[in-house]
Amino acid sequence: MTDQGLVEKARQGDLAAFRAIVDDHKQTVFRIAYDMTGNRHDAEDISQEVFLKAYRSLGQFRGDAKMSTWLYRITVNACYDYRSKKAWTSMKPAGKFEENNGAPLFHENASNNPESSAEGRVIQAHIDRALEKLTARERSVFVMRHYSDLSLKEIAMILKISEGTVKSMLFRALKRLQKELHFYRTDLGLEEVR
Repeated sequence: MTDQGLVEKARQGDLAAFRAIVDDHKQTVFRIAYDMTGNRHDAEDISQEVFLKAYRSLGQFRGDAKMSTWLYRITVNACYDYRSKKAWTSMKPAGKFEENNGAPLFHENASNNPESSAEGRVIQAHIDRALEKLTARERSVFVMRHYSDLSLKEIAMILKISEGTVKSMLFRALKRLQKELHFYRTDLGLEEVR
């Protein structure tokens, strides 16, 4: 069944249809939340919040965009809201990335080589620190483009900004990451941005 068909059934109170929507999109929502917060527990909380908001807002889903695009938008907003709340309540810097907790951005070699594993943890820690240097908006654009493989048009639609703004934010994010990870440039495939 299509997403639109599932939405129609869920609007009529069919919980199995909404459960199917959740099952189809839960990994993507979690991954975006994790990539934006760097924390597995926060990502789980945000994912639950996203699907609660989605369920309550099913009447607002017109079907103009894909269900995944609509859920991305809800997820990004939920991450921003969560960061704001967390920053106010804890007074600690938001967006601290946890090492080896969830889906890392650097994927280690599948072998059980202890040396490779240790090197992977070091690289992951460097990536986490570099991502902390990005603003929340830059990080979200970078994550959506490079880890979720969304087009610039889709990102612009999700964030309700122009494609030019997306390009500009992506450019700034890449520049900062290159600066922070200059010693890995060839290993990570980051090209020189001028």
